[in-house]
Amino acid sequence: MVDVLGLDIGGANTKAVFVTVKNCKIQRSKVAVEYFPMWKTPEKLPDILLTLKNKLCASTLDGVGVTMTAELSDAYQTKREGVNHILSCVKRVFPGIPIFVLNTDAQLQSVEDSTREPLFVASANWAATGWLMSQCMQNAVVIDVGSTSTSIIPIINNKVAACGKTDLDKLVCGELIYTGSLRTNLAAIVQTVPLKSGVAGVSSEVFALSGDIHLLLGHISEKDYISETADGRGKTINEALARIARLLCADTEILSKQEIIEIATYIYEKQVAQIVNGLSSVYARVKSLSSGKVAVVVTGIGKDFLARKAAEHIGVDDIEDLGAVLGDAAVFATPAFGVALMTGHKIEGAEKNNY
Repeated sequence: MVDVLGLDIGGANTKAVFVTVKNCKIQRSKVAVEYFPMWKTPEKLPDILLTLKNKLCASTLDGVGVTMTAELSDAYQTKREGVNHILSCVKRVFPGIPIFVLNTDAQLQSVEDSTREPLFVASANWAATGWLMSQCMQNAVVIDVGSTSTSIIPIINNKVAACGKTDLDKLVCGELIYTGSLRTNLAAIVQTVPLKSGVAGVSSEVFALSGDIHLLLGHISEKDYISETADGRGKTINEALARIARLLCADTEILSKQEIIEIATYIYEKQVAQIVNGLSSVYARVKSLSSGKVAVVVTGIGKDFLARKAAEHIGVDDIEDLGAVLGDAAVFATPAFGVALMTGHKIEGAEKNNY
């Protein structure tokens, strides 16, 4: 039996999963998430990691698995600088504990190899999600909608079959959509909205975020809105209404509540369409290379109101909730969950999962 910690160190949220694995089977798991805007105080990352470790009571560990996206943060001039800083912080917080770093081939490697080839481990967290599902599904497409972005991961014959490995390549092939449940600038989703029998352009200022429309439409609660708001104010419905109105250089005295709700609904539909654009091509490719049905597996904070809606839009064979397959603990920190299991299996010498 081994106790391991999986870390998914993001630019805005850092997630940790503590799991106990015995004979390739999960005995227990526990998840913790800390909102940590890396671009503000990267030097405080060790404190965040220590907080997560203490929250999960991970005092004795057999190993730590790490994946990251925070190297893209503008706290760093290059991804190389970011990867090296992040891994140095992990080593400082977990001295004497074996540390394994996920690469874009869905393999674990040493910290030393990772610092020599940082681009091989940069933004590889999607590979942990893909690996996790490849252990229990033969052919599928996983949609992981986080607070900031959406990963679309193809699984063919129980293997991760991504066309893109880097963020840039994945943006080109539609496997990465930079739209998310909480932190997306609404001006990155739409440039115009219908209003008063006409069409209005929107301001490109960061006046309102996707979290505002999903709060207003009842997709998330105030508790779910874990990131900062665009104006630094609160997360009530009235404050969300004001931010969305400001997107049109207006306010809640100029636009009615119903008008703002209609604007939010329109933007929501366009955000679903952004995911549909990537999903359509990825799903078609998996279908063309598979003999049977191909399911879409939804996960992340936006699994129901964004991922599922996009899958329904293109009429996929089947839609499965990752929580129903692996438990709710895996949904909101899927890459951390995946890299934790990979680490446990590596330590145990396992080659194949058996849930």
